[in-house]
Amino acid sequence: MTSGKVHPNYTAVWLWLLALLGLGVAASFLPGGRTLAVLVILATASAKALLVALNFMHLRFEPALLYALVLIPLLFLVVLAAVLFPDFVWHSRPR
Repeated sequence: MTSGKVHPNYTAVWLWLLALLGLGVAASFLPGGRTLAVLVILATASAKALLVALNFMHLRFEPALLYALVLIPLLFLVVLAAVLFPDFVWHSRPR
């Protein structure tokens, strides 16, 4: 009898996390300046967070309603950050 529950391949996920860690560390040696390195590090951190959430927290097997409940506040956060970004950049300098 099988339970029908599929478990993630934890070894493959671990190897992906190690590869993304190496990419994040190597980003500091990229030519192109600090901005490119920060963008690569943020992208790898986001990918690692997604891998951990989907596989180790077993969110991959949750219903679609849970994704909607999580995505709506995240979209609100992105829009709010984009709208407030000019205030953070141009109004935070001391006069």
